[in-house]
Amino acid sequence: MTANPDQPARGPVIIALAGAMLLAALGSSIATVALPTLVRAFETSAAAVQWVVLAYLLSITTTIVLAGKLGDMIGHRRSLVIGLVVFSGASILCAVAPTLGVLIAGRGLQGIGGAILMAMPLSIAREVVAKDRIGSAMGLFGTMSAIGTALGPSLGGMLIAGSGWRMAFVMLAISGACVLALTLRAIPAAATRSAPPSRRLDWPGAAVLAITLMLYALATMGGTTGLALPRGSLLVLACVALAVFMRIEARAASPLVPLAQLRDRRTAISLTMNLLIATVMMATLVVGPFYLSFGLGMGEVATGLVMAIGPMTAAVSGVPAGRMTDRIGVPATLMLGLIQTTIGLICLAWLPRLLGVVGYGLALMLLTPGFQLFLAANNTAVMLGAVDARRGMLSGLLGLSRNLGFMTGASVMSGLFIALLGPQGISGSTPAGIADAFTITFLAAAGLSGGALLLAISDSHGRPRYPGWRRPVVPVSDEAPSTGTAHPAAAGQRSPHEGRPPQ
Repeated sequence: MTANPDQPARGPVIIALAGAMLLAALGSSIATVALPTLVRAFETSAAAVQWVVLAYLLSITTTIVLAGKLGDMIGHRRSLVIGLVVFSGASILCAVAPTLGVLIAGRGLQGIGGAILMAMPLSIAREVVAKDRIGSAMGLFGTMSAIGTALGPSLGGMLIAGSGWRMAFVMLAISGACVLALTLRAIPAAATRSAPPSRRLDWPGAAVLAITLMLYALATMGGTTGLALPRGSLLVLACVALAVFMRIEARAASPLVPLAQLRDRRTAISLTMNLLIATVMMATLVVGPFYLSFGLGMGEVATGLVMAIGPMTAAVSGVPAGRMTDRIGVPATLMLGLIQTTIGLICLAWLPRLLGVVGYGLALMLLTPGFQLFLAANNTAVMLGAVDARRGMLSGLLGLSRNLGFMTGASVMSGLFIALLGPQGISGSTPAGIADAFTITFLAAAGLSGGALLLAISDSHGRPRYPGWRRPVVPVSDEAPSTGTAHPAAAGQRSPHEGRPPQ
């Protein structure tokens, strides 16, 4: 990196940001393996302890946009520090929780910290990493997320077997403190810019958005919540709450999510593609185990090993995907990733029928790198196109669209698979019937991925030649929506990031 007194050393900064992403993923996955132990420890039902996982996921989903907006208001580095403090403190609360209720509350608080840890690294990387290396940073973040998802159950299992379930949360607290210390040392306060302190937070919009997302999450999670709530009614209420949110944002002096940003064609396309691809990737996690167990007759251990191929391949392919984004450009990498994802889904639909478990593994090894290529390129495109005052908010929207895709995939794709099995269900279906349902489900998933590819093709027309550049959005001022203040680049001025020395 070229010496520059105004910028921190890139290596320690990237390590700190990658550590934050790893923590957020570990927080989600490490608790899953503890659920049977918690049932015995608190002498309660499986439905009740499911909330130890659900509280974290719901909290992240409902607060991630607010977390991004907070970074835009008070500074992204300061917001990351707050997130690490909250995450570590909540982990300690979970570790000493005397009752299941306290543990669930601690997990909800931990999810708020996790939302900040997911949103801030993307926006900080946009500030401290050279433009021609943003893709590599995004690829590394994808790798850390995959490692956290894959490592959580095995690491949690070893800690629980050796020292009990509380040790898993102690480990998270210690790890959070280490990342916090590195962040304070590696990222000086002057390294990131913050928005003017006079900006107000749209609390009514934030509250209604949280209610909207909570209703949608409860509707898509179905019976796993342990609540007997009608799914259709929850979806209707979520739509009503969304309409109220849009009305609030249209009238707010400083909206949480400026509607002009959502109306920007390229932002909308990027978020929609993110949701679609997350939906189909979740299908591999929720439908795959049923096919492996009931269709191919594999045991639990063998099924787990085959399912681990996906996260392991994602961990290996994330960094190369980011480097490819920097080398050949965002549009080409995005197209390649979507094409490979679509082909991988088609192979997943057919290869297991031809080659059994070998075909399943080969399809995952083709599919997962395509997802990492898409993720690195799409995140890079959004961050390069973001104006400084909205980097955090856009990073939060990326995280939100991904989480919504995961929830939709868990509900819709598994629902499609079950519906295709017929009234006899999976226990009464033959292996051939299960294989047919699996094939149709993943052909439908390939159709969704193909739809994302068509969106990318429609967005590619008119892109400039520079491979990593996106035309900046002409934003509307948050303080006075009617003024239409333009971004400097749109007015022919140089962006504050133009001319930055290579790092």
